[in-house]
Amino acid sequence: MDSKEVPVKAAGDSNGGEDGMTFWGHLEVLRWCLMRIAAVLVICMAGCFIAMPHIFDSFILGPASSDFFLYRWLSSLHGDGTIFPDFSGRFSVDIININVTTQFTTHISTSFWLALIITFPYMLYEIWRFIRPALFAQEKRSIGAAFLSGSLMFYLGCALGYGIVFPFTFRFLAEYSISSEIVNQISLNSYMNNFIMMIFAMGIVFEIPLLAWVLSKMGLINKAFLRKYRKYAVVVLLILAAVITPTGDPFTLMVVFLPLYLLYELAIKIIRK
Repeated sequence: MDSKEVPVKAAGDSNGGEDGMTFWGHLEVLRWCLMRIAAVLVICMAGCFIAMPHIFDSFILGPASSDFFLYRWLSSLHGDGTIFPDFSGRFSVDIININVTTQFTTHISTSFWLALIITFPYMLYEIWRFIRPALFAQEKRSIGAAFLSGSLMFYLGCALGYGIVFPFTFRFLAEYSISSEIVNQISLNSYMNNFIMMIFAMGIVFEIPLLAWVLSKMGLINKAFLRKYRKYAVVVLLILAAVITPTGDPFTLMVVFLPLYLLYELAIKIIRK
């Protein structure tokens, strides 16, 4: 029998699979799903490319000067560097370019990454539309909620990465000096690599509760497992926070560690068994 004539029944089709789709039909649906995602991504990337000069100056380069909102707020705390960091001094970093093509390629790559962040919920929606016919009604409700919460948590992680984690890390490293004879000059490539990596890393880290939920559904972990290894998780999260923000002051360390620990506790809460 020709493979085109073999019906493929959805696993959770509520009507018992009477309108099942062939294997090639599923491929066609997937192809259109990917095409819609690509089209939306390209359109959003074009818009970001046009607006990039303004976005770059006011948003991306914000943590490179004392006018950044976090620095202004922390300077009002009058920290002495022991518990609260001292942000009272003037801070400004000149980002330099040493490659002829770097500014153009950065313009394109930054437009792509920004468009990817903006269209992330739409991508999840398209994935949800593709897998929804194969789910039972109860699975549709739970997985739909998981996709929605996953999007919100991703954006929350990116916001934390941009507003707190990256500025702390960047300012510490930009002002760090092993010798007074060495002047720090930050290249555009170095700045952008750390900027994108830090923000996306925090966005992915905030998916820990969703990952824990998925692993629990697969039977790989449970509440008892996460509770048993909580003390080890605290040590690992402290090390991770110290690596992310190597500033040395306890305030910055706790600013990064507390959200990570709360994510671990949230993962325990959302797992039912």
